[in-house]
Amino acid sequence: MSTLKIEGLRASVAGNEILKGLDLTISSGEVHAVMGPNGAGKSTLSAVVMGKPGYEVLAGTVTLDGVDVLAMPTWERAVAGLYLVMQYPTEVPGVMLNDVLAEAFASRDRSADGLDELLKSEAARIGFDEKFLERALNVDLSGGEKKRNETLQLATLAPKIAILDELDSGLDIDALRDCARRVELMSNESEGDAEPLGVLAITHYSRLLDELKPDKVHILADGRIVETGGPELADVLESDGYGAFAPAASDDATDASASALSGLF
Repeated sequence: MSTLKIEGLRASVAGNEILKGLDLTISSGEVHAVMGPNGAGKSTLSAVVMGKPGYEVLAGTVTLDGVDVLAMPTWERAVAGLYLVMQYPTEVPGVMLNDVLAEAFASRDRSADGLDELLKSEAARIGFDEKFLERALNVDLSGGEKKRNETLQLATLAPKIAILDELDSGLDIDALRDCARRVELMSNESEGDAEPLGVLAITHYSRLLDELKPDKVHILADGRIVETGGPELADVLESDGYGAFAPAASDDATDASASALSGLF
């Protein structure tokens, strides 16, 4: 069983402390949803775990199976078994999807034999048109097609832990269902030699969690997890909002700070 453990994590961006002592543990086969208002630090969490430039870790540890993740460059974190589904997938003109995945396989000492067939199989499972497999990575794809593409890559690479940074952003109902169900299946079943996927799902809305069933829901506000519960916690948020869990998050000063920083994380 693989485990991503985050302990006492404090991090800043542009001189502003965003994460203020965050603890979270995710193991194989578990789905953890992190929800919170704008500016709470949700995307900062994903950026710090994956090693995005511009973020400074002030304190705390992040380990994957006991190995120090923060000491690794981003590519080593990916090879070790972390995968980020980005909120805004990047277009990479001139670089083909199958070439990217062939290189990713090579870095993991995996053979790329049968990769094209695997991509076609995964594309069919999530309703991703095969014609996009012959296109440069994410170029001229709609928002929903880009998220399907991210999900296809996730399923193909079969990492240990996936971080979904607002997978549901920009998706219509059908695309959300297809992508979320594929991730849900990966979290429930071992595929080949891979263990069931561990998932950290960052989202604003409970609609994602109708398809991707969380074991735990965490409320993140002002850089800290202020409440943890079962799936029912998402229902409480849907009806009552965040005020009951983090009144300070609606404070005028906090709102102003979050608005000023929203473009950074």
